[in-house]
Amino acid sequence: MKKALFLILFAGSIQAQNTRNTEITLGEFLGYVKRFHPIVKQANLIVDEGDAKLMKAKGAFDPQIEIDYAKKEFQEKEYYNSLNTTFKIPVWYGIDIKTNFENNNGIYLNPENRLPSNGLYTAGVSMSIGQNMFINKRMALLKQAKNYAKQTKALQKLTVNKILYNAALTYFSWVRNYNEKEIYKEFVQNSETRFQSIVKTFELGDRPAIDTLEAKIALDTRKLNYEKAKIKFLKSTLELSNFLWLKNNIPVEIKNTIRPNIHLLENIDLHLKTSDFEVAQYVLMNHPQLKFLALKINNLRIEKRLKRNNLLPKIELDYNFLYENKRELNIINNSNYKAGLTVKLPVFLRKERADFKLARLKLQDKNYEQYMTELKLKNQLSSIVQELESIQTQYEMTTDIVQSYEKLVEAEERRFFLGESSLFLVNSRESKLIELQLKANQTLNDLLNMKGKLFNTMVR
Repeated sequence: MKKALFLILFAGSIQAQNTRNTEITLGEFLGYVKRFHPIVKQANLIVDEGDAKLMKAKGAFDPQIEIDYAKKEFQEKEYYNSLNTTFKIPVWYGIDIKTNFENNNGIYLNPENRLPSNGLYTAGVSMSIGQNMFINKRMALLKQAKNYAKQTKALQKLTVNKILYNAALTYFSWVRNYNEKEIYKEFVQNSETRFQSIVKTFELGDRPAIDTLEAKIALDTRKLNYEKAKIKFLKSTLELSNFLWLKNNIPVEIKNTIRPNIHLLENIDLHLKTSDFEVAQYVLMNHPQLKFLALKINNLRIEKRLKRNNLLPKIELDYNFLYENKRELNIINNSNYKAGLTVKLPVFLRKERADFKLARLKLQDKNYEQYMTELKLKNQLSSIVQELESIQTQYEMTTDIVQSYEKLVEAEERRFFLGESSLFLVNSRESKLIELQLKANQTLNDLLNMKGKLFNTMVR
């Protein structure tokens, strides 16, 4: 990675000390994208958000301290002085464990609130034995928050994979335009050499003047195409620079002395993890999109369970042991206690039944989406693998045709300089060779793009 840092420059701020062409590989390029690109950093914030929501949900089970103090004095009389402190520990199954201390006095104190002179200690529990016993809102929120934290990791993978996929496609386009530029550059040199040779033979009287004109037209055509190819390569270089950033969110620009690695097929499977073996071993259910949907379905199941729980009667039980001395708190004494029972139940339960039905419909809808997504991914992977094999075969065939046609052009040039062929035929065969090389270059780009598509579909 350190090597790649010296291959890129701040836009116009650093001058190159070495003018030789330097290569930046796909692995180095994707490494910098994954480490410094703002969208990748933004995706990391999604995980932080999930962790924060999980912490918030756990907060519903934090112990609580409550203090209620009230005092009234009027015309030098103390009407009342009331202190009520509670320490409460919420636990999992709708139960709250609590201790309490009360101390009340005053001449106009409500008789119900009169206590021993040293106050009164209580220790007990409050619990739900109907609705909210086995699942309640705080339990549901915590379970859903745990699932959401896992969802954010799956979403992060999808987001990072998408930006890496787009970066890889841009790199492949950069390689294609570089190869196209080099193809035209080579044929400009060939045409220049041929033109100079024909001019010399014309001056010696061995060639007609029209051959020099035809050679000049061919040379100018090659130069024109070469200039167009240089502009395309320059534009693709700038597009590639859009993906390169440094640590402090500083954009960088690739210099024109940097070139891509044109031998991508040798190690692209290593960079993208798209070898045949890995495709065969790929477990579809490990796909982040399916994991994301599965976790969302789990949350909807929790929601459905919570709504079904609301159909039960709400029965709240409160029981506390009473102690005049705090040293007796570890002793269970049934003779002194305070208990309460609350029962609530709507008559028609129309709201509760409607909420339960809506939760069930949402769950069914998300299940259908999961089935369709799984089938879509399965067919997409199968289609990509088959298309990849076909394009691989096309590329090999096109490469063989190019090699054969190169030999044909070389033979035609020898015949021309021996006087057995014409310049028109040489230029025609050379034009066909350029067309074939550009076609092979495009097929290579299609092959690389398909491997990139496989990488984007598999999502590691």
